[in-house]
Amino acid sequence: MAEKRTGRRALKNQVLEILSQNSPDQVLAQILQVPLKKAVNPLIGLLCHQDEKIRWRAVTALGRVVPAMAESRMEDAREIMRRFMWHMNEESGGIGWGVPEAMAEVMANHPGLAREFAKILVSYVDEDQCFLEHDVFRRGAVWGVGRIARIHPKLVQDAGPALAALLDCPDAPNQGLAAWAVGNMGYAPAADKLRAMTDDKTMTPLFLDGELTQASVGDLARQALEKLEAAAS
Repeated sequence: MAEKRTGRRALKNQVLEILSQNSPDQVLAQILQVPLKKAVNPLIGLLCHQDEKIRWRAVTALGRVVPAMAESRMEDAREIMRRFMWHMNEESGGIGWGVPEAMAEVMANHPGLAREFAKILVSYVDEDQCFLEHDVFRRGAVWGVGRIARIHPKLVQDAGPALAALLDCPDAPNQGLAAWAVGNMGYAPAADKLRAMTDDKTMTPLFLDGELTQASVGDLARQALEKLEAAAS
């Protein structure tokens, strides 16, 4: 038993060392060299790491590892997705920090898993379904819907009204991320609310294309409007 614990600890340290590399491309290349099933547990554990860079790299890595598992055996990947869902459940005994983001990153990289599980993620932002009451926790689900919308917008169209409602949320990151998400999915009924937000200079974090950035709520609203207008024309 002690030998197993030592092995798990060594593997977690190995994965953490990989995620700490300077180059994101190098991180992904190296993480895929670790046996896929063995990489999952350390990566899920690192979703709660105190370093935000490590957390997001764990999200990104899971978004490559789980789809790679699906290519070998789809049921193994489904099991990981069901495990994510369990972590989101109060019965799990904890809060699934980073889990909605990881679910979304997996689905963004695997259309089959997206078709099966996108509605679950949508339910986390919908007040009539499995709505996440905690503002900070909900940000991950809103980002996740927006992430999928960039790749598979039709699979998350049902989230449009719920995201439009979050444009009125007093939590600025929820507002900004909701604006980004409705722009990605082309949800035109949100346009009037977006116009009312364009002067909001409150800053909010946004993880985009492998980098954690900062953007104002107003900028995200303007960018969303531009996408809506481009789609309409």
